[in-house]
Amino acid sequence: MAVITIDGATFCHGPEVTERVAEKLQLSRLSDEKVFSAATDLSGIAADKLSRMVYGPSSFFPSGTRDTVTAVAALRVAIVEAISPDNLVYHGLLGHLLSTGLTHVLRVCLAGTHDFRLAEAGKLGVGNRDARRRIKVDDEARADWMDLVVGLGAWDKSMYDIFIAMQETSLDDAVDLICDHARRPVLTLTGGSERALADVRRAAAVNFELAREGHDVDVVCDAARATVLIKKYSIFRDRQNRELEKIAFGIEGVSSVEVRPGPRFKEPDISFKIDLEVPSKVLLVDDEQEFVNTLSERLETRKMTPAVAYNGEEALAMVADDQPEVMVLDLKMPGIDGIEVLRRMKKTHPETEVIILTGHGSATEEELAAELGAFAYLRKPVDIEVLTETMQAAYRKIETTRGEQTDD
Repeated sequence: MAVITIDGATFCHGPEVTERVAEKLQLSRLSDEKVFSAATDLSGIAADKLSRMVYGPSSFFPSGTRDTVTAVAALRVAIVEAISPDNLVYHGLLGHLLSTGLTHVLRVCLAGTHDFRLAEAGKLGVGNRDARRRIKVDDEARADWMDLVVGLGAWDKSMYDIFIAMQETSLDDAVDLICDHARRPVLTLTGGSERALADVRRAAAVNFELAREGHDVDVVCDAARATVLIKKYSIFRDRQNRELEKIAFGIEGVSSVEVRPGPRFKEPDISFKIDLEVPSKVLLVDDEQEFVNTLSERLETRKMTPAVAYNGEEALAMVADDQPEVMVLDLKMPGIDGIEVLRRMKKTHPETEVIILTGHGSATEEELAAELGAFAYLRKPVDIEVLTETMQAAYRKIETTRGEQTDD
């Protein structure tokens, strides 16, 4: 018997349909709570925090941050492991973490027009104003979740095997339709689908280990071959590839690794350099991971493609592979601090302009940074426009120097 995942819009009878399908087909119920608990054991992120990330509010977990990437990867491992016994039905948004390559999984969407959903809410005694609010909040959370995990719209029909418009379908008919499809031989767990499940489990394990190291990528596996699909452009591509390969090879059963851009890869816009005079190679160095990831996202909206290092040692290793044009550097970090990174940078890569960005600096450190060759000294919290203008000024200095060298 198939695994059935049901994504039901608010006031479209998802819980009732799920319960009836489970009874009619004698299936076990898989709950969100079970998946959240398993993901918490893997990631250390509290189950209630995971729940709020999936079901809202939409701003609870900013996309692209290390916590978000790790949480999604842990949830993927958890739900893939949970469906391994087969013969179960699940209702919720976590089903979208399952690969479409799992042919024994039946994906169902229960949708309805806005007026239908308001009418159904009224039958449940929910006031019109409250119903509108709940529909809006839930739909926004669904849209954010779908964009995060699959990069598609909230109601994209390509994500489902059955798309049921509940305003046109009775509860009984919806249940019968789902059960009829679930009984089809094509949804039986066969040798081929078991191999596909093993591939998906291995891919989820690789993805989780990569996420824990701060890599937001997609992974697919074909037997012992793992393909890591990059989403984000990096100026340190060769180093990134070596690190991804090393981590993937550490997963049991993986004997071959390929790293390449995936379907969600974002090419840098090469035209922005002329228009905005911003550096194309930027390295952000800060041990406050949430801060530096958010800063990276904000700079991306200004047509930059920063790489990120979380400590001085990592920054210097990255610079050894490829020299950035501009480095934005924190001072207070464990291990090699910002002053020492600045000193080494100006000794080995004097062409790189270094902007100090710190929340704990002093007048003495500011003076020392200037003596060592820092381009600017900024304090947190910094206005993003001030930082951008400072980076543009640093880049103009670099371009002027390059022009003078060319003339000579």
